[in-house]
Amino acid sequence: MRREHSTPRDDWAEKIESQGLAFHRTAHPEHLTRPYWDESVHYVFEMDEVLALEEVVEELHQMCLKAVEHVVTTGRYNVLGIPDWVAPLIEESWRRGDPHLYGRFDLRYDGESPAKLLEYNADTPTALVESAIVQWYWLKDVYPNDDQWNSIHERLVARWKEMAPKLPEAPAHFGWTHADETGEEVMTIAYMQETAEEAGLPGIAIAMEDIGWSGSRGRFVDLEEREINTLCKLYPWEWIVSEPFGRNLPGAPTTWIEPIWKMVLSNKALLVLLWELFPGHPNLLPTYLNTPGSLTSYVQKPLLGREGASMRIVTPDGDELRTEGEYGREGFVFQEFCALPDFDGEHPVLGAWVVHDESAGLGIRETAGLVTDDTSSFVPHRIPL
Repeated sequence: MRREHSTPRDDWAEKIESQGLAFHRTAHPEHLTRPYWDESVHYVFEMDEVLALEEVVEELHQMCLKAVEHVVTTGRYNVLGIPDWVAPLIEESWRRGDPHLYGRFDLRYDGESPAKLLEYNADTPTALVESAIVQWYWLKDVYPNDDQWNSIHERLVARWKEMAPKLPEAPAHFGWTHADETGEEVMTIAYMQETAEEAGLPGIAIAMEDIGWSGSRGRFVDLEEREINTLCKLYPWEWIVSEPFGRNLPGAPTTWIEPIWKMVLSNKALLVLLWELFPGHPNLLPTYLNTPGSLTSYVQKPLLGREGASMRIVTPDGDELRTEGEYGREGFVFQEFCALPDFDGEHPVLGAWVVHDESAGLGIRETAGLVTDDTSSFVPHRIPL
């Protein structure tokens, strides 16, 4: 793994916007001089390195599925702060085998030591358009003879084809929220709808705020009073169950993608469960619930935090950093501090994608600071052939 400089294409902004990254300006703080999409640099991996990382990702995913089984079997929903009335819905969903589609592992990796799991974005992962599409076209334009760890698009389409015969009557609905003012969510869910339609499953876009409930039919409905049989959403499960309409979930026949059992995996207490179930695993960091335990340097993360908000970092030197945010009422995990690698003063985090149960690709975000947040930039990668 190494970081190299490259010359940006003259019309790079127009290109990426035409490919769906219309939010690259709005989702990035205006005061930053570095763009969100930065093709002036990229990372280079060797093929054997990627193959080894793929094995790590698939092993981590299987470990996470075992963690779900552990929670369902033991009833340890309290560790995750999941409401009592939601627990039976998770168990039923898991036991039914409700289909899952995708997720993104965030990994610390320097090209030498074992990759370390930082967190798993298993319910509403973003950075999908740039990972699946935009960096692929960059590769074809700039390094057409090289390869890339990237079969995300093909695997998404193939997974939709697998799921479609088992889903309720089409069309499927694809939901985002008006609360996202950047446009990132609407473009991401539009891409998800595109992959489903390529697989032969027609879709209807809908804002979550426009979903209604028909008491007479016992169904969620859209603005045209059409029943919502399948809903693929970019709206976190913890938000859904905390809203008034969430109480209509029991008995409603809607198939949700991602399924409600993903609540177990989209919670940072998962990191605690993994360390309990697989202590000392080379790809895990020691992590504890609501206490640092024996850790003297650590990252304190809220169970349901996003974009690096509401975190506290204590470094081995005793320095302390806090990030702003309103998360944390649900509790915290304390994960051993493991500094991100330094490449020319920038610190990359590898976003390794899983589609169904298989490794699918890589997206890289990097930042000059300790926390990968909305100030980070996305950079492409390649594999020399």
